[in-house]
Amino acid sequence: MFNDIGALELVTIVVLAILIFGPDKLPKVIQDVTGVIRKIRAFSDSAKQDIRSELGPEFKDFEFEDLNPKNFIRKQLTENEDLKEIRSSFDLRKELTDVTDAVNGKESDAAEAAAGALPAAAPGTGPDMVKKPAPPAQEQRSRYDADAT
Repeated sequence: MFNDIGALELVTIVVLAILIFGPDKLPKVIQDVTGVIRKIRAFSDSAKQDIRSELGPEFKDFEFEDLNPKNFIRKQLTENEDLKEIRSSFDLRKELTDVTDAVNGKESDAAEAAAGALPAAAPGTGPDMVKKPAPPAQEQRSRYDADAT
């Protein structure tokens, strides 16, 4: 519940509580707050039980946490057999390595076989599309105009 509260925040809350309520009234306030929290939890649990009993036996394994969209999607992706089959047939890493090899200029086995059938161009006859062009000389660069942006 308080996973994101650090030590400094906790000390700050305690100091503020002492300043606001005083050291003599602070234990009574803490007891009142914990009592309210217990009543809210009991009310919530009884409401959940009422809803489960009204839904009937078809929803006996219904969990309210599944109403969270992230949990619902995670549960559907892990339990659906059709999606498991599709996911296992699709190899994303292989597809990504093929794309990166193509971008970096490395040819796959199929591309090499096709390139072997075509006559190779002489080196240096055409522009190299993989390498970046040389930057323009300093005097050719346009100056940055702060007013234009």
